[in-house]
Amino acid sequence: MTRILALHSYRGGTGKSNLTANLASSLAMGGARVCIIDTDIASPGVHVLFGLEPDQLGMTLNDYLWARCGIEEAAIDVGRRLRGPEGQAALVGPGALFLVPGSMRAADIARIVREGYDIERMNAGFQALGEALELDWLVIDTHPGLNEATLLSIAIADVLFLLLRPDRQDYQGTAITLDVARRLEVPRLELLVNKVLSSVDFATVREGIEAGFAATVAAVLPLSEDLLRNGSETVLVAASPAHPVSLVISELARGL
Repeated sequence: MTRILALHSYRGGTGKSNLTANLASSLAMGGARVCIIDTDIASPGVHVLFGLEPDQLGMTLNDYLWARCGIEEAAIDVGRRLRGPEGQAALVGPGALFLVPGSMRAADIARIVREGYDIERMNAGFQALGEALELDWLVIDTHPGLNEATLLSIAIADVLFLLLRPDRQDYQGTAITLDVARRLEVPRLELLVNKVLSSVDFATVREGIEAGFAATVAAVLPLSEDLLRNGSETVLVAASPAHPVSLVISELARGL
């Protein structure tokens, strides 16, 4: 049975798409069959981390939502694109990694923003994708904030990671999202604190946030200059598996 992992943040800029790509890659490198679905279709971007240009996307989630294709026809095998420290294939075991991207065509994005889409068709696509690709995990990169589509992703998730930064605006937005997720009775709900300054005591950050939100903090990740330099060029857990951020993400994946 396919399990659903959703990564969500109330505000943009939390590093959600980067973490989604890295966590999904770590699961696949550990032997799982995984597919990422980029439901942030007003501003898609996960494909960039796998070296895909807009003209290489082919069919997209938008095409499925407009009944132009089956959902599995929009899935791209990105596992073969994962490269290790020396440029070698990073995914060599039984695992597999796919991506259903959002369209980067301006007209398609404008249509989604203007007209929206059928939420029920999106839900049906999640189920069909799991069956067609025989997935262990479907990993959903959500659109920031709260709307009908993100509520669906939260409601059907087996695991929900809420991302936040140590920032007062993030705290307030996360409190709202956390309350909604609890009302929807998500089976496993945890917080991920990202972009924490290295000069700050991580244990203190964890303790303060867990006390303030009465929720488990699954991981605290540092603000990494290496990630900033990388500029979404590669998936860090594959290219630099010994990097401190990679080690935290790998441990997070093992905990799933």
